[in-house]
Amino acid sequence: MKNARLGALKGFFARPLVLVGLLTLAAGAGSAAASYAPSTLQPPRIPREFRGAWIATVANIDWPSKPDLSVAAQKAELIALLNQAASLKLNALVFQVRPACDALYASKLEPWSEFLTGAMGKAPSPFWDPLAFAITEAHQRGLELHAWFNPYRAHHYKSWSPITANHISRTRPLLVRKYGNYLWLDPGEPEVQDYSLKVVMDVVQRYDVDGIHFDDYFYPYAEKGAGGQELPFPDEASWQRYGVGSKLSRDDWRRENVNTFIARTYQAIKAAKPWVKFGLSPFGIWRPGHPPQIKGYDAHAKLYADARKWLQLGWADYFAPQLYWASDARDQSYPVLLGWWAEQNDKHRHLWPGLNAAEAGGKLKHDEIARQIELTRKQSGAGGNILYSFHWLMDHRTLANSLAAEYSQTALVPASPWLGSTPPAAPSVKVGFGRPVQVRWSPGKGEVARSWVLQYQTRAGWQTEILPANQRTRSFPDGDPQTIAVTAVSRTGVAGPAGVVARGN
Repeated sequence: MKNARLGALKGFFARPLVLVGLLTLAAGAGSAAASYAPSTLQPPRIPREFRGAWIATVANIDWPSKPDLSVAAQKAELIALLNQAASLKLNALVFQVRPACDALYASKLEPWSEFLTGAMGKAPSPFWDPLAFAITEAHQRGLELHAWFNPYRAHHYKSWSPITANHISRTRPLLVRKYGNYLWLDPGEPEVQDYSLKVVMDVVQRYDVDGIHFDDYFYPYAEKGAGGQELPFPDEASWQRYGVGSKLSRDDWRRENVNTFIARTYQAIKAAKPWVKFGLSPFGIWRPGHPPQIKGYDAHAKLYADARKWLQLGWADYFAPQLYWASDARDQSYPVLLGWWAEQNDKHRHLWPGLNAAEAGGKLKHDEIARQIELTRKQSGAGGNILYSFHWLMDHRTLANSLAAEYSQTALVPASPWLGSTPPAAPSVKVGFGRPVQVRWSPGKGEVARSWVLQYQTRAGWQTEILPANQRTRSFPDGDPQTIAVTAVSRTGVAGPAGVVARGN
């Protein structure tokens, strides 16, 4: 009993010491918050450059690596791609979701792609939606996600599974043409335009995509017969119905079919979600002789793609001509072609040429991609690049290392002020209690933030992070920054004023 009373007395006298200790800890925890105050100091200017890469799903080029993977393996592979993109400081991915009138997302209009599940029309099990997943995970890493469509290809020659009853070649066979080993939608059929536009707009309306993307396939590249001769595209029926009375030549009629579809797509996207960018990636040569030294394939005459017209009339928010040749290749010189495309850009849209990363160390020298990135930076009117294709960024260590050197600083996607120029208000920034230091921010009134740019200053200098719109806190377990700045970026890429706090002495 005596020992019990003695223990109680010791506990009683110890309580003030405990209380003092708690108060001391509380004071220490609060000191960090008390030492930060609003500041007029402005953070460094945020670099702007589009750093994109294509993720091709057709024939399992980039993802998934094969069509019979488990859902867990598919997700793990996609996460690995996204993590690599973030580690290389890319800021956008162009994800192929419609290789050939099929879908790598949950669609009521077209069947599931066999490149995902191994059989056309077979849903993934357990169920998941790769496009929705990719959007969420990309945004969490500060990456834009653009949905990439092929508007006319209906069936790929590397397909192996039976065509399902809900495929366009079964439901609307009069819109589909057999050409070589492929099936194609006929661009001359007005119902084809309506159908493909409906597919595109279904994604625009249901998914939080940052962009819609078409590459270089319009009318198809020529197929050859047994004797090696080029086969004509089999559009006689649509030509007789719609072209003969148009007073256009057949070539001009074909080009006008594509022109009309491009213009309609741009207008429809803007009517639904004005901030969603529309991007085009045509063949890199518009016509041989433009500019004079250029030789090669005539996409204007062969694919009926009048890409210069689309650029000059502003029917796209960004243009990514596929400039897949070396800088010193006189007949297809990268800097010469880049300069020519920049001269055609009357509406001052984004110019982000495509680079052939797949040939780095092959047809192109190891340092060619880095050289072309530098040439792009020197070209007035150009603001970034898109790399083809992503698995080379995973498997080619020399290429990845050169990209890491080129992209050493975090960069924002260039703004698109013609889609909306109102900047968001400065966020309210506060530093919370406790250790580690935690900063919290809340948006100002007005324009919605698409993302946040967090910049903080330590002894090592300024660091920059791009954070998703739903993130409003950040901890600093490695030390107390001297200055913390948070900037809201709108859905069109316009940055507002920074909310800044700085630590006192």
